[in-house]
Amino acid sequence: MKSKPRFVFVCGGVISGLGKGITSASLGFLLKNAGFLVTSIKIDPYVSIDAGTMRPQEHGEVFVTKDGGEIDQDLGNYERFLHEDFTKEHNITTGKVYAQVIDNERHFVYQGRDAEVIPDVINEIKRRIYKVAAKKDFVLVEIGGTVGDIENMPFLIAAREIGREHPAAYLMVTYLPFLRTVGELKTKPTQHAVMLLRQVGINPDFIVTRAEEPVDEPRLDTISKRCFVDRDRIFDIPDLDSIYRVPQVLVDQGVVRSLLKFFKIQAKDHSNKLLSRWNDFVSLQSNPKIRKVKVALVGKYVQHGNHSHNDTYISVLEALRHACYPNKVGLNLIMISAEDLNEQNYQEKLRDFAGILVPQGWGSRGAAGKLLAIQYAREHQIPYLGLCYGMQMATIEFARNVAGIKDANSAEIDERTKNAVIHVMPDQAKYLAEKQYGGTIRLGAWPCLIKPQTKLEEIYRQYDGEKTLPWHQPRSEKDRVEVKGQLVVYERHRHRYEFNNDYRERLEKAGLVISGTSPDGRLVEAIELKNHPFFVGTQFHPEYLSRPLTPHPIFVAFIHSMIK
Repeated sequence: MKSKPRFVFVCGGVISGLGKGITSASLGFLLKNAGFLVTSIKIDPYVSIDAGTMRPQEHGEVFVTKDGGEIDQDLGNYERFLHEDFTKEHNITTGKVYAQVIDNERHFVYQGRDAEVIPDVINEIKRRIYKVAAKKDFVLVEIGGTVGDIENMPFLIAAREIGREHPAAYLMVTYLPFLRTVGELKTKPTQHAVMLLRQVGINPDFIVTRAEEPVDEPRLDTISKRCFVDRDRIFDIPDLDSIYRVPQVLVDQGVVRSLLKFFKIQAKDHSNKLLSRWNDFVSLQSNPKIRKVKVALVGKYVQHGNHSHNDTYISVLEALRHACYPNKVGLNLIMISAEDLNEQNYQEKLRDFAGILVPQGWGSRGAAGKLLAIQYAREHQIPYLGLCYGMQMATIEFARNVAGIKDANSAEIDERTKNAVIHVMPDQAKYLAEKQYGGTIRLGAWPCLIKPQTKLEEIYRQYDGEKTLPWHQPRSEKDRVEVKGQLVVYERHRHRYEFNNDYRERLEKAGLVISGTSPDGRLVEAIELKNHPFFVGTQFHPEYLSRPLTPHPIFVAFIHSMIK
């Protein structure tokens, strides 16, 4: 008899932003380490179809899947922790669910009866979850938001119904505020959050507490008694110096043993091979004596209000950390607002860095500061990596200051520029004219043909490995491209503007090396400079494919160039 998948629903109590995604990803990693087939789903209760049009400062980074899904950054954590490619179907939003229910009604799927939240919305949520769950041992389902929000109520009801149809556990990640004037962690908000969850018909089977410091035993005992959860099913994750330590903390507290006992099953693999390699990675990261490389990330989304905002570039930040592992160094990353750089101060502000990185971005704000940072890196032989917008800005800087096209620009920055070395992709112009922004840009994995005898080819061949690595995986086998004698990789994209081929010959004559193109040669995918320690720009986003145990070759080479 075919076994049913087991579900672990992860919800949040008291406040959002507690780390439900990291908790879910860590559980998935540990279950995979125990030999099970695991997948993850992120539920976002917003009415938007996806995260593609959201402000980075408010929502954080938009992660892109292989099949072109624009999804909450938690999907990135799932891929990094589980070392697997996910799809847009691993993300469920209120917008997706209601759009389908309305479409069903318009096509008479409900045979003339009125479409309703119960059962139709609930059934559509369950259908989407079950579709992803097929052929898996465990399915981790993170329900975004906080218990008590009206937005996630239908998803909690669906989770409750699934628990009556399949083996399921319900885990609440909850916050314990610390009152410094009293010197005490407070459990009452957690007790109220559990009461709200019970109102939906769900009793939590497990609780994970979150606080700025470890929760003491009297507080954990209080939660156990007042929330009717056995003490050995309550786990504590205090604030840590690295998200990659969370699996270690959970293992030490016996979370896998407790989960498997709950489901009355045994681990399939006791070797702990994955966990052993993971521990080596974490140990290097947390070594206080290790040499660190100082990297400047020059971006436009580095602040939100009065505070620094790391979530907008989280995949870049993590890719840099991953790349430090094989190089046996640590990372000292400094975020610099591009708007703070000008002709008077940019040399002083960038003087002490071993490397400079300009990441993705949109629009004109901060462009002048990014160009100054790139100019400094090029002229002072500082290793430089440009990602998407960072490649486009590097093209403009080269065109202006090396090729002599003084007014070179991007049509995204100035649509009336006479020398748009970066222009809108032809098939994108119509979307802009009609203001069709969501889901219309170049998205997902696309093949890139690497030019022989370039820095980029050297990077991939030197730091590459098995053909099972993510940058060797096309969207599907029918999309695989073979070019005799040349390397083809599949990297993820998220852009609307591109290199203008009208300037290609002139820029190449001036010394710009086009090291990667689409297989037909029409789209420029990567540029680089000779006679420079490291100067590489990619139209694609290698950061999306970097993982702790398989760091992306471009980032590994970037870090290595700073050590040299």
